Amino acid sequence: MLTPHSIIAVIGSGTMGAGIAQVAAQAGHTVKIYDIQDGAARRAIDNIATSLSARVAKGKLAEGDKNAIVSRLTAAQELGELADAALVIEAAAEQIDIKQSIFRELAAVCSPEAIFASNTSSISITAIASGVEHPQRVAGLHFFNPAPVMKLVEVVSGLETSPTVLESLTALALRWGKQPVRCHSTPGFIVNRVARPFYAEAWRALEENVAPAGVIDAALRDCGGFPMGPLALTDLIGQDVNFAVTCSVFNGFWQERRFLPSLIQQELVLGKRLGKKTGQGVYRWPLNEELPYLPAEPASAGANQIHRQGRAAWLNNRESGDVVTDSYAELDEVWVQVTQGESATQLAKRLQRPVVLLDLVNDWQRSPLVVLAAAANNSAEQNAKVIHFFQQQGKQVLMIADYPGMLVWRTVAMLANEATDAAQKGVASEQDIDTAMRLGVNYPHGPLAWGAELGWQNVLRLMENLQQHYGEERYRPTSLLRQRTLLETQHEH
Repeated sequence: MLTPHSIIAVIGSGTMGAGIAQVAAQAGHTVKIYDIQDGAARRAIDNIATSLSARVAKGKLAEGDKNAIVSRLTAAQELGELADAALVIEAAAEQIDIKQSIFRELAAVCSPEAIFASNTSSISITAIASGVEHPQRVAGLHFFNPAPVMKLVEVVSGLETSPTVLESLTALALRWGKQPVRCHSTPGFIVNRVARPFYAEAWRALEENVAPAGVIDAALRDCGGFPMGPLALTDLIGQDVNFAVTCSVFNGFWQERRFLPSLIQQELVLGKRLGKKTGQGVYRWPLNEELPYLPAEPASAGANQIHRQGRAAWLNNRESGDVVTDSYAELDEVWVQVTQGESATQLAKRLQRPVVLLDLVNDWQRSPLVVLAAAANNSAEQNAKVIHFFQQQGKQVLMIADYPGMLVWRTVAMLANEATDAAQKGVASEQDIDTAMRLGVNYPHGPLAWGAELGWQNVLRLMENLQQHYGEERYRPTSLLRQRTLLETQHEH
């Protein structure tokens, strides 16, 4: 069992290794850092001391506590010095052969009871453990960057991992002030798998010239309630890092189409436009974003007659009843509703009238923005009526090309669909999937809770409309999503 006095070893002194070492030292453990590169471990300790000093200067940490934390950190010159470690956390390069050889060497040095954990974000724990003596002691312990700040830790079991090891690591993470979630070793674990559509749908919109990058990001940030737009986030993560994880998940799932990497992202990586760290990626950094908000429409542009149907916040009834279904407005002859996955042009043809669609908004009161898409045959005057209607509610308005499911709604539907797939396949419990997405990537809701709140039948309808439009496997609803929809409709009758 791991106790508060257990010695912890960390292999690799990069950002993640140093962050994990700091977390362990702050929790009172003696921590040994080993790095293959000469002097790297010592530099990591100096950097930790510097960042803790900054906290002391801000009054967030006592000088004595800082000194105590730093005194518990030592740099190991060779692997043999880790013989007394009860837990070794490996945070080396994301290459399976490197990880396997590290653990093989450790097995010869450490006690058979020592637990070996890998901080890998996407490599199979089963594969890492396969070449190690006593593979039952190998597990995944995946921290999120920056490790001292982020609450989430994925505790990952391979085929051989013993339940006792998983219990020990879960209890340890809790003692370290973290929120552990348990999952099985499948490509991307929970977060890196379920988050794929967040990026993939943004790249697709960019590839199909639906809107400029800034507009796509603004929609997901200001309407969707995500802390950052997906394209800016890939620039921050590093295009090379984000692309590598996408490729790893794509190949791990036998090239399942819904994980398809983006050609635009590949071009950025090939051109060394890796984002913030190189000064240019999707954006030029530092970021200086001017969004093409539509100018204010004069009062004369407004509709003469406004008919509202349904209880939805966007209709300006302060109630936020059923936001997605059965709520629409008629502004003279123009039909306005939240997208349901058909394009505006398709709906206009069906209704035989002009149509403007709006994208999903997570929190109507707080969102400064509305994103609209108009049917191809609408006149400028018809669109102006709708723009004026939303500007009267104090919203900024952005217009995108007519695109089925728009930006936020299709992303949320794809996230919910992916989460149901992970739940159905037993990757993790539903509660852990939602916790992981809220804490690991700061989503405004867990995708399963979000799907339930929006209504599973609405998610299913959106997915089916997308699948019909594209004729692609990518938008195939999962069987658990269909099952949820059936249960939901039963409750209603």
